[in-house]
Amino acid sequence: MSPRDWKADEDLLRLFQTIGRASLLCDIQDSHSGNMAVKVRNAAGVEEMAITATGSQKGDLDAGQICFLSAGGTDYGYYKASSETDIHQRVLALPGVRASMHAHTKDLTIVTLDDAPKPSPVPDFVPVDPLGRAYLGDHVHVDWFAVPSGSAEMADLIPRRLAGHPATIIQNHGTFARARTLGEAFFLLGVADASGRVVRQAQKLGVDVGALRGRIASDPAAHFPRLPGPYEIEDDGLCDFPEETELLAEFRKAGARIFESRLSPFHTGTMSVRGVRDILYAPKASLPREIGGPLRRLPMASAPSDSAELAVHKAIYAETDFQTVMHVWLPEAEAHSRFRYPGEEGESDKIVPLDAEGGFLYLVIPVLPAEAGEEEIIRNLFDYKIAVVRGGGVWAAGTQSLSEVLHHPSSLREICLYRLGAFERGLDLRKMEPKKAARW
Repeated sequence: MSPRDWKADEDLLRLFQTIGRASLLCDIQDSHSGNMAVKVRNAAGVEEMAITATGSQKGDLDAGQICFLSAGGTDYGYYKASSETDIHQRVLALPGVRASMHAHTKDLTIVTLDDAPKPSPVPDFVPVDPLGRAYLGDHVHVDWFAVPSGSAEMADLIPRRLAGHPATIIQNHGTFARARTLGEAFFLLGVADASGRVVRQAQKLGVDVGALRGRIASDPAAHFPRLPGPYEIEDDGLCDFPEETELLAEFRKAGARIFESRLSPFHTGTMSVRGVRDILYAPKASLPREIGGPLRRLPMASAPSDSAELAVHKAIYAETDFQTVMHVWLPEAEAHSRFRYPGEEGESDKIVPLDAEGGFLYLVIPVLPAEAGEEEIIRNLFDYKIAVVRGGGVWAAGTQSLSEVLHHPSSLREICLYRLGAFERGLDLRKMEPKKAARW
């Protein structure tokens, strides 16, 4: 391949820049880490690979930091491309794959560390949360390499791992994902790190994660009866209510806050606003400010084609006067839903605030069993405005605006973090909780 200028058209550059900045915001990259690659067609109609340059700042890319290489063979003249170009090239050669991404998924990396002598086999990572189970499967491979960055061994094994799984983990280094689009690859990495965060926080809370994994393996349907549906890639630019400028701004503001506050990984969760005969609905609620997602206007009446997720929104509106509904996959809440007070056998059925603001807003936040149906969720929302479903995320409802309903999961995250911090310090949570919470 003859030398050429490294340059990217405006759309491709914007895609790389926005995913890069969002990666920094959700802390799955440092200023220079990771790499992104996609298949593109050049002006002559020939397929190439576009990949970030080595050492580039993914959150501040310019056109000269996107390198274009042959899609079929390494061009060693392009010294500027990522040191892991060979890996991405082979991953992009897999059937149906048009994007790949590597990120320093910190929580997931931490929970897959060990101090065993090497070389030795490394245990797979097994998710204990519904998002991990739905999108990563019942396990994710973890591999150790003597040279864990750009080595020939990595270039050989990682594509083979990704041929059968959407993501794979390099011990001490991070995660690779393959996908149909770069947005989907980022989605998978966000889910993977959130899955690691659930395990990490559950361990800090004294949860026997090994035993939990055994129970899930013996009966996964009982632990995750309502998994989220497949990730869609075709509808991100769709907006059914562009004329509703104030509501549109509210959706975008709330979506950005969900993402930036880490209330739900990228493009997960849902939120809606009640209309007269319809609802305005965001099926991908966690939205960085520069990256969109579908915004739908849908009939209020239930329909056979409704997803399980949408059906709950509609049922809440049918049975209550709530004006807004939000569902997020909050890692801190999922970890707390598995918490057992020292000396007690069963998982707790409530989360009790220790902090002043949390205690002002809620006496307790109920934790419902995995099998909780629409009626039980609605009853608890009527009483508490927020409820955690073990293995099913956090549901919240409001009487006014998206900003109002957003306050509930945002407050819950802080409540969980304060409880986690107190428990890590060896404090007795029972002594710190209001006495009247014990009579709940």
